[in-house]
Amino acid sequence: MQIRHAIEADIPHMVAIAETKRVEYEGYSPVFWREALDTPPKHERYLQALLTGTDIIALVAQVGNSLAGFAIGALTTAPFVYNPGGPVCVVDDFAVTMPEEWRVVGDALLAAMSREAQTRGAVLLVVVCAQRDQAKRVLLQEAGCSVASEWHVKPL
Repeated sequence: MQIRHAIEADIPHMVAIAETKRVEYEGYSPVFWREALDTPPKHERYLQALLTGTDIIALVAQVGNSLAGFAIGALTTAPFVYNPGGPVCVVDDFAVTMPEEWRVVGDALLAAMSREAQTRGAVLLVVVCAQRDQAKRVLLQEAGCSVASEWHVKPL
């Protein structure tokens, strides 16, 4: 397995992995994770824009000729009411192709993201995870992450 920076040719594969994860998450929270119209082309354009950002770390895990997962981190400053001691790396998009791959592929992506974020000055990693995504939650806990916040949604 090779962990490397994402390139434009990876985007369709990243979108496919993300869509599989979105479908899973839609089962957890049908309104919040409901698919928008024209999702794949919109998501591809969004990822293309991210790959050119200087404050973005976009990594993929490649096994042979296939992608087994990806992680995208955004370097940012914490809101002014918090003081973690420096920049924060927010990892909102982080998925693997199969839940059983979190332990190896997810762990490698998370470790690489942590190293690069730290190299770029980040002092805190914030990783988004759905409450019922048990395999990802186990990985994050075993990697030393703790739950800092949860979002609760209610259709209106």
